[in-house]
Amino acid sequence: MQHANNLALLTDLYQLTMAQSYFASRKFEAATFSLFIRNYPPNRGYFVSAGLEDVLRFLADFSFDAASLDYLHSCGLFADEFLDFLKGLRFTGEVWAIPEGRLLFKDEPILEITAPIVEAQIVETFIINQINLQTLIASKAARCVHAAQDRAVVDFSLRRAHGIDAGLKVARSSYLAGFAATSNVLAGKRYGIPIVGTMAHSFVSSFEREIDAFRSFVSSFPDNSILLIDTYDTLAGARSAVEVAREMAARGGRLRGVRIDSGDLARLAREVRAILDGAGLPDVKIIGSGGLDEYDLAVLSEVKAPYDSYGVGTKMGVSEDAPWFDMAYKLVEYNGRPVLKLSTGKATVPGRKQVFRFVDASGRLERDLIGLRGEALSGAEALLQKVMEGGRPTGGYPSLNEIRRRFTEEFRRLDERIKAIHNPRLYPAGWTPELAELRDAVEQQVTQTQ
Repeated sequence: MQHANNLALLTDLYQLTMAQSYFASRKFEAATFSLFIRNYPPNRGYFVSAGLEDVLRFLADFSFDAASLDYLHSCGLFADEFLDFLKGLRFTGEVWAIPEGRLLFKDEPILEITAPIVEAQIVETFIINQINLQTLIASKAARCVHAAQDRAVVDFSLRRAHGIDAGLKVARSSYLAGFAATSNVLAGKRYGIPIVGTMAHSFVSSFEREIDAFRSFVSSFPDNSILLIDTYDTLAGARSAVEVAREMAARGGRLRGVRIDSGDLARLAREVRAILDGAGLPDVKIIGSGGLDEYDLAVLSEVKAPYDSYGVGTKMGVSEDAPWFDMAYKLVEYNGRPVLKLSTGKATVPGRKQVFRFVDASGRLERDLIGLRGEALSGAEALLQKVMEGGRPTGGYPSLNEIRRRFTEEFRRLDERIKAIHNPRLYPAGWTPELAELRDAVEQQVTQTQ
């Protein structure tokens, strides 16, 4: 069967060359791989889990269609017997994962996959691709929302996102982490995210006079107009907006807001607010945009700039200050044998794991312990849940709004010092004694046998 969107080949070549070698060696035993982030980028103290639904849908539908197999055959790299094996290959394993919208910290497994090693190996690239981007963006977006201090933040990133898939996933991940809406219309349709938009400078400059552009726009959108006022002179634009707002009021309409996209945003917001209030328009909102990120939003919040909301684009959509995570997908068990690597700076911890979260008497997040899957720690919540068994999801997918509520509730319970935009405090996390003991024993065994 042909699949227009078959993604089995969305993998690195070495996944397939290893798979053929596994196949030739008849290595079909179960393997467990763990996905985690090794380190915090600068000024990061937490991560927001995102991307799991895409991974589960991919695994549930995983197969090589005829066109994919024909292409692999044309490469001249793979044995016919192996390609015949791929023809019937499906993902049959299980997945344990931290649900989307939950907070996690460095070294904690975001998910663990157990499956015959060929299956678990081939899917590595797709899993990292999706979880890395979406967790990266959700974490960046959470910082923006926190820095904005209760002012709404909207995703404006699509035009400079790194491709179509990234643009869609940025809209989803930022909404998951508390953004109020997106300018991305397709993301609005696909994910049910509210969509918003104003106008561009090109619209204003296409008219000889700025005020005529404003009048034209509000005539098309008498109940939903936000005017971009900084094309020429921001304060003059604000006065023109006042004139148009009065004309609208005489017709029974109302101007929703104005947007400032350049200049000294703090000063201009105060001056524009004074113009609007002085004209008897205290309900007209001011939206700020123009290359903003959490660092800018924190400054604007600190000086109490009178913005009602912000549009945040490029720097959030590419996570400009931390555009990648040191995310790894590593073998931790094969055929019942715990395994690890001892590479300098990239050592791993063996065994199937669980993450245990403790909260204090007030419900605030207190500390995490990474332990073995079979452990049970009194007073702790086990974060990793079985979300796939036998290659099929164990339940339905939560709605995006449900995930968003999950994030909002847990983020509220995180220490403000860990949320800090600069130099956050590190969240307390460590290993259980049982995991530490296993790690020491496997390291000793490996050292003696190499």
